[in-house]
Amino acid sequence: MSSCAATPTCRTSARSPRPSALTFYARICGWTLARAHARSGDPVAIAEYLGTSDAFDTAITDFSRRYSDQNERDYQQFVTAIRSGRLEALEGV
Repeated sequence: MSSCAATPTCRTSARSPRPSALTFYARICGWTLARAHARSGDPVAIAEYLGTSDAFDTAITDFSRRYSDQNERDYQQFVTAIRSGRLEALEGV
């Protein structure tokens, strides 16, 4: 028996988990990630580090735009793979 058999999110069979289980799992992962990112330092120290210029604002805006563009390209490749049959997807779940 697999060592992960006792955990509800670990699957050793080819069965797909129920959509409700995936939704719960996604929410828990999102909550955990948000909590990890929320553990920031002292706001005053961060403000002093960033200074008064707009260099950080410009950099994070540029990064965000590039990240968004890459995300759109990745999604198009994902859709293309599904439509071509290279990737199997279950719709309407």
